[in-house]
Amino acid sequence: MAKKTGSVIRCVTLPAGTFYNGDCISGAARYIPDGSVDLIITDPPYGINGDTLHKHYNRNETFVVEGYVEIPQEEYGDFSLRWIHEAERILRPGGSIYIVSGYTNLFHILAALKTTGLKEVNHIIWKYPFGVFTRRKFVSSHYHILFYEKPGGRRTFNLESRYGLGEKNGDGGSLNNTDREDVWQINREYKPGVVKNKNELPPELLAKMIQYSSNEGDLVCDFFLGGFSTAKAAIGLNRQATGFECSKAIFDTRIKELAEMEPGSLVPLLREPAIQLRKNRRKAWTDTDIRYLIREFKKRRDLGETKKAIVAALGESLGRGRWAIEKALKKYDPDSEP
Repeated sequence: MAKKTGSVIRCVTLPAGTFYNGDCISGAARYIPDGSVDLIITDPPYGINGDTLHKHYNRNETFVVEGYVEIPQEEYGDFSLRWIHEAERILRPGGSIYIVSGYTNLFHILAALKTTGLKEVNHIIWKYPFGVFTRRKFVSSHYHILFYEKPGGRRTFNLESRYGLGEKNGDGGSLNNTDREDVWQINREYKPGVVKNKNELPPELLAKMIQYSSNEGDLVCDFFLGGFSTAKAAIGLNRQATGFECSKAIFDTRIKELAEMEPGSLVPLLREPAIQLRKNRRKAWTDTDIRYLIREFKKRRDLGETKKAIVAALGESLGRGRWAIEKALKKYDPDSEP
């Protein structure tokens, strides 16, 4: 819940960043400089009586940390406007923001984003195998993830951070393309008998966003720390982290866990992508290369090779990726098109 700008905010500084026990709107305004954050990942309050959701989901709340703070429905629009404008201010030009939201108040968040200079990159659907049982309607089993950027700088997007462009699945499809589709099927985490928050994003989901949209040493911010899942993932992946949590009970529980984390501890657990290094990647084409490209393509085609096989072979010999070869053929040899 928003408090007066002059309200006292407690902060704890760890080697990997500073964390604030207080309201994110007034706190960001006071403590976070303009353009200082590389990436924001955040999961704002439900705005749907989230503090009593266990009554509908039949959840055992024994191990849930008390102190969840909900935003009244009638305040949600103004609340969204204010925190999203702060998020825009602190993002560096070229910085990215991922906002995780359910459907009920999605229109408030979208309306707030439209009042900023932030630009949409993707509207991602996070699909998970879980939903409230219903009899007279379809079961809701997804969240929305709004991926936006702040114009004015080069946005980080690590294309091969998880899968190399040349990696294939068992059916010959691209693992990289599949991983970058805008529907993500990632299981939610269930922690029976473990202390947890009302709603925690799974580490796999957070790692995916952090890997694609930041580099080691970058600053990752979460406006609604909750279970500190974003901070834990960021620190574990060798990023700096910061954020806000207005509940004292939750903050006190989680900051102790965070203090015990080893920076970079998650890095050895990451999958190592198989990246094919192309010696001429992004280099300008020379006349010699163009002549070789056209000559070899025509020769191989006359021998009966498929275009796919020819492009792969030319990529190896010219030190370029598939799409670079395809584009060059289309530009310099229109006859190569079927």
